[in-house]
Amino acid sequence: VQLQASGGGLVQAGGSLRLSCAASISDFSINVMGWYRQAPGKQRELVATVTSGGYQNYADSVKDRFTISINNAKNTVYLQMKSLKPEDTAVYYCYARRGFTGFWGQGTQVTVSS
Repeated sequence: VQLQASGGGLVQAGGSLRLSCAASISDFSINVMGWYRQAPGKQRELVATVTSGGYQNYADSVKDRFTISINNAKNTVYLQMKSLKPEDTAVYYCYARRGFTGFWGQGTQVTVSS
């Protein structure tokens, strides 16, 4: 499974961005899709995940600001990010799980200026 992420960029604090990630498969075998991020000098951390059934999970730091959604027919996950803060600056990695196997995308940079 290959994951193609897009939508990163540079935005001012308080602004919005939308990330997209499409999985290169044509069936409905993906169980979970989501986003993790890694800031310089820090470990990769969970941002949000969503199951194929629509159950969402968020890191406390992004609750009420980020919204994750999934299009099962397209095997695509979206992350709508609002009220962005400089501390949201990181490389955002798309993640997908099929059965017990996880897959990672190549990462997309999100930079929030103050």
